[in-house]
Amino acid sequence: MVSLTASTPGTPQDSFHSPTLFSQPPFFRERPGLIAPIKFVLINDIQISFDIMSPHALIQELNIRGNQNIKGTRTMQDISLSNKESRILSFAVAKWSIFTVLILTYILVYFHRMAPGVVSEYLMGALQITGTQLGTLSAIYFFVYACMQIPSGVIADTLGTRTSIVCGNLVAGAGSIVFGMAGSFAMACAGRFLVGLGVSVVFIAIMKSNSVWFSERVFGFMSGLTLLIGNLGSVLAAAPLSALLTIFAWRTVFIAIGCLSLLLALLGFLIVRNRPEDLGYAGPDWQVQTQHAALHSSWLKNLASVVSVLRLWPGFWVQFGMIGGLYSFMGLWGIPYLRDVHGLDRAYAANHMTAMLLSFAFGALFFGWFSDRIGRRKPILVACVLGYTLSWILLVYASWTPGILGFLLFGGMGFAGSGFVLTFAAAKEIIHPKLSGMAVSVVNSGCFIGTALMQPLFGYIADLSWDGTMTNGIRVYSETEYFHGFLLMLFFAAIAVAGSFRVRETYCRNVFTARCE
Repeated sequence: MVSLTASTPGTPQDSFHSPTLFSQPPFFRERPGLIAPIKFVLINDIQISFDIMSPHALIQELNIRGNQNIKGTRTMQDISLSNKESRILSFAVAKWSIFTVLILTYILVYFHRMAPGVVSEYLMGALQITGTQLGTLSAIYFFVYACMQIPSGVIADTLGTRTSIVCGNLVAGAGSIVFGMAGSFAMACAGRFLVGLGVSVVFIAIMKSNSVWFSERVFGFMSGLTLLIGNLGSVLAAAPLSALLTIFAWRTVFIAIGCLSLLLALLGFLIVRNRPEDLGYAGPDWQVQTQHAALHSSWLKNLASVVSVLRLWPGFWVQFGMIGGLYSFMGLWGIPYLRDVHGLDRAYAANHMTAMLLSFAFGALFFGWFSDRIGRRKPILVACVLGYTLSWILLVYASWTPGILGFLLFGGMGFAGSGFVLTFAAAKEIIHPKLSGMAVSVVNSGCFIGTALMQPLFGYIADLSWDGTMTNGIRVYSETEYFHGFLLMLFFAAIAVAGSFRVRETYCRNVFTARCE
């Protein structure tokens, strides 16, 4: 009979033993019934021995193993489980370390996106600019971001997340420093341009990373978690930034943020990897990835194939109409509106924006989780878009005052608007898994094209009927001017409603994969 034992040896050995060449070790001599050891080999520090034993000795040995725990001995099943648990743990550490670096970068993306609203009076005073110029300065970020969305998807799908995040942080960091040192409107625009260029690649890179490091079953949740944590940057750019400006100059804050971006570029180079395979792991959805691994077309043909998918575009229009208006209000015109029309100081107005941003952040996490939980995308998205449109109707036509009613209204608008997160999942789930970066970038570009158009248009409409009122060199607009701008917001919201009814229901699974099964 032959028995198999595995034990961790005291002294490493990498040769196998023959009874004609080596004397039997004490381990063998102590057991009666042993005829001869056949082989003795070390595999990954585990000593394997094959023994020829008499039937009686084998039964006796099995009884001993069943009743005793021999020190230093592990079964092959134990070894396999131990190695598997170790791999699972190391994979988890790797993917969450990468996610941490990416999400810290994304926090700064949102900070730059929303900060102009809080520092608007400083910008108008220091640079002596009009409302249209202020809107243009803020919108440069969104113009560049919008133009870079499809290239960002191409970069994410070809060069990978690591290249995107390192280069993006370097450019954004330099831009923030230039913006903080700007002595003229032109220099401020140049800095804002570089910031927009640098941060434009971050979100698509994160979505691409999430799609390869995490299972598609939790993609909606991970999208929500990404937006939740990223929106902490928006929150920091509201009330906390307002308080910080009482201590530090706005220029100092932006220079410091630029230095932080440069540090994150270094961490991205050291920690971030494009795929689990780069570290020797199999991806969480490796069966699907293997099935669809062969994509031999050029990136240009792949991009053309993505853009030609008509079902992808409704998500674009949802983001164009809903998030274009929401970002314009949260990131620029909300605080001036509360200051000019309702007489709030900057700090109290910023608190209203903070309520909206927090609702937006936690709503994104909730809707991503809830959608994954019930297995539906479209009904939730339609309800959110309708709720967002209703909140604008209430803001424009209902009688409300800052305070409790104001916090509820602004919080409701932010919460409803956060449902846009489902457009990312819906886009990813109707396209080839290897082209998810391009698909998300097409949809995401709608948000920034909408914001880039809305912010200067709003300022232009306000300037058209401005009565010349100024306070400390800063233009003050009346309720009528804001009302005209809000009608533009409602028009954009109607576009989002139309788009939401055209979004395809995927039932939280990749329908491209389903067609190929």
